[in-house]
Amino acid sequence: FVNGVDVKKFDPDALRKLIGVVPQKAALISGSIRDNMKWGKADATDEEIEEALRIAQAMEVVDHKEGGLSYQVSQGGKNFSGGQKQRLTIARALVKKPEILILDDSSSALDYLTDRNLREAIRGLAHPPTTFIVSQRTASIEHCDQILVLDNGELVGRGTHEALLRECEVYREIYASQGRKQSASQEGQGDRLLKEGNHE
Repeated sequence: FVNGVDVKKFDPDALRKLIGVVPQKAALISGSIRDNMKWGKADATDEEIEEALRIAQAMEVVDHKEGGLSYQVSQGGKNFSGGQKQRLTIARALVKKPEILILDDSSSALDYLTDRNLREAIRGLAHPPTTFIVSQRTASIEHCDQILVLDNGELVGRGTHEALLRECEVYREIYASQGRKQSASQEGQGDRLLKEGNHE
């Protein structure tokens, strides 16, 4: 169902126009940053592009490039880091203001604080999209209404973050393991950053 309507009743082309997809592997094309954003919406204005960039935590990336939106992207985005490419790819999906947003492990190269800020910005929109997140990071999906836990392709848990911590051993183990890893990676950067990376 999309907004209470059975998807079988949608025209496939019309349904595709409602969906924004961010693939696991960030892909940028040669051309300007503006050209890449218009790949998401051909008639997007600079104002719409900049709004999407801010939500995706990518405006800083553009501001630091000579020429801003006119900065030329090399083939495959080789002149950007992995995290920068992911943020730009997310912005490209957001520029069309999709009603359904699919994030396929698309924030794996982002630090925990940027990932958190991105998720909060999407949820803070006046009309936030219905969002599906595929992630190996529990911190990226803690806020979700429903979480499905897969173990070797088998569904082993379903529920909220709090319910899964109580009832799903696999989820508990993943959460505990990632909490230790994050603690080690953020050592020396302060308790506030660690806390924000782990809790909503």
